[in-house]
Amino acid sequence: MAILGLLGVLLVLALVYAPQFWVGHTMRRHSEERADFPGTGGEMAQHLVERFGLDGVRVEMTDKGDHYDPESRTVRLSEANHRGSNLTAVAVAAHEVGHALQHHRGERGLKLRQSLVTFAMQTDRIASVFFIAAPVLAVLLRTPAAMFGMALIGIGLLGVRVLVHLVTLPVEYDASFNKALPILREGNYLSNDDLASARSVLKAAALTYVAAALTSLLNLARWIRVLR
Repeated sequence: MAILGLLGVLLVLALVYAPQFWVGHTMRRHSEERADFPGTGGEMAQHLVERFGLDGVRVEMTDKGDHYDPESRTVRLSEANHRGSNLTAVAVAAHEVGHALQHHRGERGLKLRQSLVTFAMQTDRIASVFFIAAPVLAVLLRTPAAMFGMALIGIGLLGVRVLVHLVTLPVEYDASFNKALPILREGNYLSNDDLASARSVLKAAALTYVAAALTSLLNLARWIRVLR
């Protein structure tokens, strides 16, 4: 039984961390600087913003990871991708501009994700209060049922974060394969050989949120196990 339990733990850890490892490995593998590329990831993003007439959308460098911020309408790229002239930088830039296109076109998936993200930020804070208050309430009321009830509510609130990640997955897939890849292919920005590599980078960009979703599920499972 102990061996089966250990194997189960190792399997869960592999499911959670393997996507993270693969994403990082893929991004690094295609981040070698290319003298044949005419510009950087930041310049690519700015070019696409202008090409598609995304008025009001800015491109800037960030230390908080590559993302598109719908609130300020800003495509933010890490320093490596903003200044880099390589396949990863170009593909990631196209992916984030893909999100800007989703926003510009008023697509439902991005709207739903943003609504859920805002809601999840609130439920995360409320959940932390529930988890802190649960043992205190149990002591005051002298009943474990109170703690159980409070913790159960907290777990339900944390479940919103899992829902956000699940909604995010099709949004990320669309940004990679319905927006960025066709843009790179039809605009002749990359050769056929580079397009195959770009597909791997774009898959990694989308799967970043698979790793996040699995991590959230693992955290949720931990709390459920505590209640058992």
